[in-house]
Amino acid sequence: MSDDEDMMYDDDEYFDDDEDQDQNDSESEGVEIENQYYNSKGLIDESIPDAIKSYEKVVDLENGEKGEWGFKALKKITKLYFRIGDFDNMLESFKKFLPYTKSSASSNYIEKGINSILDMVSSSNTIELDMIQKVFDLTLKSLLDTKNERVWFRTNLKLAKLLFEKAEYGRLAKILRDLHKSCELEDGTDDQKKGSQLVDIYALEIQMYTETKNNKKLKDLYKKALEIKSAIPHPRIMGIIRECGGKMHMAEKEWEKAHTDFFEAFKNYDEAGNSRRIQCLKYLVLACMLMLSTINPFDSTEAKPYKNDPDILAMTNLVMAYEKNDIYAFEKILKDNRKTIMDDPFIRMYIEDLLRNIRTQVLLKLLKPYTRIRISFISKELNIPSSDVESLLVSLILDNKIRGSIDQVNQQLELDTAKSSAYWKYTSIHKWANQIGQLNNGINNKLVS
Repeated sequence: MSDDEDMMYDDDEYFDDDEDQDQNDSESEGVEIENQYYNSKGLIDESIPDAIKSYEKVVDLENGEKGEWGFKALKKITKLYFRIGDFDNMLESFKKFLPYTKSSASSNYIEKGINSILDMVSSSNTIELDMIQKVFDLTLKSLLDTKNERVWFRTNLKLAKLLFEKAEYGRLAKILRDLHKSCELEDGTDDQKKGSQLVDIYALEIQMYTETKNNKKLKDLYKKALEIKSAIPHPRIMGIIRECGGKMHMAEKEWEKAHTDFFEAFKNYDEAGNSRRIQCLKYLVLACMLMLSTINPFDSTEAKPYKNDPDILAMTNLVMAYEKNDIYAFEKILKDNRKTIMDDPFIRMYIEDLLRNIRTQVLLKLLKPYTRIRISFISKELNIPSSDVESLLVSLILDNKIRGSIDQVNQQLELDTAKSSAYWKYTSIHKWANQIGQLNNGINNKLVS
């Protein structure tokens, strides 16, 4: 072998040694950073401030490279500051954490890391909403910078749900506008290709307008949500939309439409395995009684398995008492089951309507054999004050459900059952003729003028 060949060999060997050394150094640094991370983890139970300092060394050891261990360490530091209630430092560490989300790990891992912090601050009762909003705003800005539209949308939706839960409807409306804008075409119309996102937005907006009792906007959104055909929404989302639709119809006393919507909501919640199905089944029963249906709501295949559920049993008994027009049993069930029935503000709103329905049925049955009946007797039978009896009788007379008059002096109802059907027939014809005469005079006066 020549000297030149020897030199070539020596050079190769020298460079191989350098590469091995670089690889060993890199591996050594990686092991050191990993050890530092796990050593920090071991300090948490002993001293959180010491653990934070130790995690900060993990970040320092990466020499500004923003690697996976730095990502993990800053995530831990953020959570530890939150744990000890130091929210200002929590926010500062979160600011340092966000740049790591751009390149340090896989997108799914990064999204989970971000969500773990967002969920942590969202579920806390000790941190102020303004601070939570700052955490979300920083996250959303970072996601916009990286053009991660999918995660940006989900994060905004998460914030919107939180604002709804806290009844911050002013802030919520702004977020919903931003979400709507992200699902619009250039001409301002909805992008039907983003049907799934639109349904999520509509569901939240419908809930907001349900709570704020803005029925005009609720109607428009409800209709739009049901018209979306470009996506198959999650059953839970459709359950929310249908439940709000049922409440909208109830407010307008459209009992049958409410019944349909509550039934659809119940089926969707049931399919999703959502506990809201029980509450919706109660609303379904409520609507069924208000529409004076002769069909027992528990006869349906979907509802039958829940008939004897402890939370539903009270409503089952209520239906039975309602069907029998047993007012005493009905009122006793309401009294004995305050927690499962009367504690729900929505059901409580319609209890008076239910009681009025059952009292009306009992009263009509009670009056059949009489031509004259004392109001005090009716009061005792219906278990309500005489003033309420008078109010009920007046409404029945005006609705032509009974024919008679109230004798205020003797406090009794005098029924006109003795008069023949011909009397009422000719009375109606006479009334009709008078109305035609008045209409004819009005037309003639206009023609003359």
